[in-house]
Amino acid sequence: MAERMSALAQNPPSVWRRLDPAAALGRLSETRYWMYLLLVPSAILILAVVLYPTVYGFQLSFRQMRLNRPDLGTGFVGFKHYIAMWHDKVFWLSLRNTAVWVTFAVIIEFGLGLVAALALNRNLPGTKIMGVLILLPFFLPNVVAGHMWALLLDPRLGVINDILVRVGILDTYKAWFADPSTALGAAILVEAWHGFPFFALLLLAGLKGVPDDLYKAASVDGAGPIRQLRLITLPMLRSVIAAAVILRVIGLVNSPDLLLILTGGGPGQSTQVLSLYAFQKAYKDFNFGYAGALSVVMFVLLMLFAWAYVRVSKVNQD
Repeated sequence: MAERMSALAQNPPSVWRRLDPAAALGRLSETRYWMYLLLVPSAILILAVVLYPTVYGFQLSFRQMRLNRPDLGTGFVGFKHYIAMWHDKVFWLSLRNTAVWVTFAVIIEFGLGLVAALALNRNLPGTKIMGVLILLPFFLPNVVAGHMWALLLDPRLGVINDILVRVGILDTYKAWFADPSTALGAAILVEAWHGFPFFALLLLAGLKGVPDDLYKAASVDGAGPIRQLRLITLPMLRSVIAAAVILRVIGLVNSPDLLLILTGGGPGQSTQVLSLYAFQKAYKDFNFGYAGALSVVMFVLLMLFAWAYVRVSKVNQD
């Protein structure tokens, strides 16, 4: 009996081998289903972090959810919030301000980032130090950058106001963020200062992949720097520019923190944007249903913009 048990231990039956977890895992790793199983943890994470909040946000936009009015309940209200949004003057003003805010901020940031990337790509003495200095604004949190610029542009203690008065550009100190005619423009310039290193970093990485032979051949043909920029640099950076613009637009539309610190949407509603309006509706008025509807509108607008921009730029044809 002992000899038989010893033989079984040394030569286990095929049934035992099939029940062995390690052996079953080894056989599974050799099949075509293995790669799909490896994606399961990532798929679960995406469902938990991305898909579920998105679906819940859409669902919230069709429900009544006011924390300061529990008597209203949390029932389904259909398109009530969207109908109210259609007649909301602040929503349309916020939509217009968002378009101005994003358009001018992206244009200025892209222009400054392109100039910085071209300068850093020349590998001149001191470019490494300049690269670090250029990236410093992007490393600052929005809260820190906002408070810093609020102090620099302060109508009583602001250094920039003092410089402008001394050189004769201004007669008196100006409250930049208290004047409806200058508040949004000043905020755009602050955002451009804070965000242009993002473009500089991505464009510089793209420039490193442009072959020098193209510029040498263009120089032989008599093309100057401007023509080389127009005919070589920008076309070669088309994919990088498209990705950078889309990511930056998404960040600007979804981030109200800088405007929240600098102006709070004022004076009046002159700097009110969609993300800030949704934030105030949710955490000031506690109307999470209406804030959810605003978020859905922002989501749809961003999806349409990304689709249209990719088609217009023809980046998918490269």
